[in-house]
Amino acid sequence: MARRTKEEAQETRNRILDFAEHVFNEKGVSRTSLDDLARAAGVTRGAIYWHFRNKAELFDAMMARITLPMEEVRQRAGEGRDDPLAYVRSCALNVLMRTATDPQVQRVFDIVCHKCEYVDEMAELKARHLECRAECLSEIERAFAQAIAAGQLPATVDARRAAVVLHALIDGLIANWVLDPSYYPLAAEAETIVDGYLAGLAVPRPQASAAAKPRKSAAVAAVPLAAGV
Repeated sequence: MARRTKEEAQETRNRILDFAEHVFNEKGVSRTSLDDLARAAGVTRGAIYWHFRNKAELFDAMMARITLPMEEVRQRAGEGRDDPLAYVRSCALNVLMRTATDPQVQRVFDIVCHKCEYVDEMAELKARHLECRAECLSEIERAFAQAIAAGQLPATVDARRAAVVLHALIDGLIANWVLDPSYYPLAAEAETIVDGYLAGLAVPRPQASAAAKPRKSAAVAAVPLAAGV
């Protein structure tokens, strides 16, 4: 009996989260109340509070059921030491292809990108997501640094900058595609996009000669370095 009760409780929790995806996607997070979610899921408001402390906790649990792009990389931390560039490629392609082919991932990405404001009770999630982003960027930076050390990328590549731009590329593609899937044939072009970016990094950048460097004006040159120039 206890096991059955536990299974029923889990079924109720999953039902609430299933309907939360659709209601958040239809109305937006800030305009959705717990009463709205209870009515949609066919449960009482008390049932929601049994499983979730507030809307922010429910929202976080909804996102935890899928792997967001930054979490995908974070969960695979430490992989790819033998072939770091292939590891970065694999992470990026997996995120894009899952977005293009999984309706649940698409719904949650659409909510996160376009229908959620980190205000009021949702503000507590902002720090957690920023921490996740920082860990993701550090992991990608580590892989790029290893690729440089292994000779897969030229020494002129800045590992941190390469990580930030790759993250912006993936994040921007996802945000625009879930807003309008006709924006770009994501599934068909994901490999070309990622390979094109990585190939661009592999092209050695010419070192600028002293003569080719732009000269600072006398006014700029007179500003002390302590001022940030």
